[in-house]
Amino acid sequence: MSSAVQDLLNILDLETLEVNLFRGRSPQVGWQRVFGGQVIGQALVAAVRTVEVRPPHSMHAYFLLPGDPKVPIIYDVDRIRDGKSFTTRRVTARQHGHPIFSMQVSFHADEPGLDHQAKMPDVPPPEKLPSESEVRKNILPLMPDPVRRYYERERPIELRPVEFERYLGRKYPDGKFHMWIRTTGKLPDDPALHQCVLAYASDMTLLDTALASHGRTLFEPEFMAASLDHALWLHRPFRADDWLLYAQDSPNLHGSRGFSRGLIFTRNGTLVASVAQEGLVRLRRD
Repeated sequence: MSSAVQDLLNILDLETLEVNLFRGRSPQVGWQRVFGGQVIGQALVAAVRTVEVRPPHSMHAYFLLPGDPKVPIIYDVDRIRDGKSFTTRRVTARQHGHPIFSMQVSFHADEPGLDHQAKMPDVPPPEKLPSESEVRKNILPLMPDPVRRYYERERPIELRPVEFERYLGRKYPDGKFHMWIRTTGKLPDDPALHQCVLAYASDMTLLDTALASHGRTLFEPEFMAASLDHALWLHRPFRADDWLLYAQDSPNLHGSRGFSRGLIFTRNGTLVASVAQEGLVRLRRD
């Protein structure tokens, strides 16, 4: 297991302080604020630890204040409902005495019934795309400094963008962006852990898709960006350490708010999750 994946597992392994009360910590990597996916993943871990048997199937979150990576985050779980078919939890994350994040999670066990799903986009498999080593050798020197620094870091999630030329300034008029993702090392077999890791990863590239049709990226210093809300629906079983296709698009960008959505498929075309997010995409003022 890579050190970055082990660090991710440590981040998701919350400390239990009391019944319904947990403490999470942030990696000390010099970031000015906590990565939104980390808070989503940790909040889901807190909710899952208060529910037996039923897995989560949907979560809806709001980012209220930037997280401070220098201090722990306290996660308070409200056991709203334990019904015959559904269980509901509300998780509030706090720092410095203030709520910084709120998420509601619904749990439901699979039931027999009708079945259909969206078709997976026809894109090259990850093996046909530049690998991490190839990106470092051949593509990174051509990329802007912020993008290059991002890809040079050791990360728990491996990213293989299909439309990687957008980081070189190419516009994609249809606004679509496809990214193959997986952890950089093997994970334990616990299905809930794979769901929490996917929740973490689902925030990594989604907001940036709002700029795909403009030939821009959030790595550019002219932009200030922040997630405002985030919704994730879990449809079918999967492993986060196997390749997953994150098919994203952005139907709207207006008023400095970008709306993006994504469908997540396994390699064999099974739709396992859907995601939606609105975020701040603001051009910095002089």
